[in-house]
Amino acid sequence: MEEQNSLIFDEQRLNKRDILKEAGIEMYPPKFERIYTIKTICDRFATVGHDPGEEHVTTAGRVYGIRDHGKTLFVDLGDESGRMQIYIKKNNLPEGQFDLFKETGERGDFIGVTGPVFRTKVGELSISAENVTILTKSLCTLPEKFHGLTNLEKRYRQRYLDLIVNEESRETFRTRSRIISCIRKTLQDTGFLEFETPTLQPVYGGANARPFTTHHNFLEQKLFLRIAPELYLKRLIIGGFEKVFEIAKNFRNEDIDTSHNPEFTMVEIYEAYADYLDMMHLTEDILVKTVQLCSGETSVSRSGEVLDFTAPFAAMSMEDAVRDIAGIDISTHTLDELKQIGLQRGLEAVSDISSIREALVLFFEEYCEGTLIQPTFIYDFPIENSPLAKRHREKEGYVERFELFISGMEIANGFSELNDPQDQKERFLRQERLREEGDDEAQMYDTDFVNALGYGMPPTGGVGIGIDRLVMLLTGHNSIKEVILFPQMKRESHENDQPVEDAPLEN
Repeated sequence: MEEQNSLIFDEQRLNKRDILKEAGIEMYPPKFERIYTIKTICDRFATVGHDPGEEHVTTAGRVYGIRDHGKTLFVDLGDESGRMQIYIKKNNLPEGQFDLFKETGERGDFIGVTGPVFRTKVGELSISAENVTILTKSLCTLPEKFHGLTNLEKRYRQRYLDLIVNEESRETFRTRSRIISCIRKTLQDTGFLEFETPTLQPVYGGANARPFTTHHNFLEQKLFLRIAPELYLKRLIIGGFEKVFEIAKNFRNEDIDTSHNPEFTMVEIYEAYADYLDMMHLTEDILVKTVQLCSGETSVSRSGEVLDFTAPFAAMSMEDAVRDIAGIDISTHTLDELKQIGLQRGLEAVSDISSIREALVLFFEEYCEGTLIQPTFIYDFPIENSPLAKRHREKEGYVERFELFISGMEIANGFSELNDPQDQKERFLRQERLREEGDDEAQMYDTDFVNALGYGMPPTGGVGIGIDRLVMLLTGHNSIKEVILFPQMKRESHENDQPVEDAPLEN
């Protein structure tokens, strides 16, 4: 009953539905033969004059407005391709159709229209309707037409309504679709194969994150929603595929803020016989082509800044970034001195670190990340927080890893992938110890993956690119909720979904 009480069907619209029903009108027909989209009509009849020709068009769409002039109606009709005006005159329609539509037609309804195309006296391209068919009777009232849907929470909870009335929102998600298509095409054009790996996993891995857990009744075992597809894609490299990728939904049981959503989309890419430098070049190539697709050039404007995506992107080591941006040269200080520097700057978390390299990461995250506005690669990370990356070929205690930052956000993360099974085993064991000490984001020991590495994985480079954040950058949005169609929201009190018999996901 509670769920029924939350419905927002409009009483007047229900009454009009009953009128249509009594008139024998099928309000929800199974099909309509739409011959032209609105854009096609506008393109084809761009030079038409004031007098309707003999050629008739048939189109369909949603009613966005009705202006009543007695024996004539002007209807604003829209479909995905655009909008145009429908001129409905009583004498031009079959007997009774005009009066019935005038009485029952409203914003939000779907209709089909047939008639010739002409231009009104003020030059607006229009269809002179000779037949109007009700295709769907809308029972809910649309937001006020001039300002659209402006309530942020309602836009996220009722994205379908946001898409109906806000063209800017529709364009954001068109752009998102084009971005994903561009990434896919760029990879496929260079010989990469797309694969699908498990979303439900018996052992989660590929990142340091807290997972969502569930229980499989038949198997009688705990399973995890994946936090990354990395370890399965590497199994494909071990199996003989040399260039692989997946556009994957990942799930991490973490805080929700302007740049984090528990369900998010990434593309993960792995290439045999490549290293992290090759992955930097590939990341540049993907981003440059994607920006060109979206803006027609190699720059985009965001929050008053012009982001320049001309390759090569800026690049610096993490040590250099902390020295040049934060003014702290870790190579010239002891651990105690670095702790004192942090405390003097009000960084209380520095009290808990146990190594100089931990201080490096902390200082970078605190003082450097937010300043990296232009596309910038940060490379050479400490080994302690990179359990899946290969040891650096020259720098003891570091790994061959990079992250790409743009507008203060991490956009990509790549490695020369660790392929030494004994080293990987030891790294996993260290992660296990961290888990036992209370770090619920430390990775699990994946015995099967270590065994797989035992069969041999060639030198491999890999990178993951966050698609949601990339879409934020290229559409000018400052919240990840604006670029995810249905972001996670706290349940409202009136929401009353049916109970699930199987065990629910744990928070």
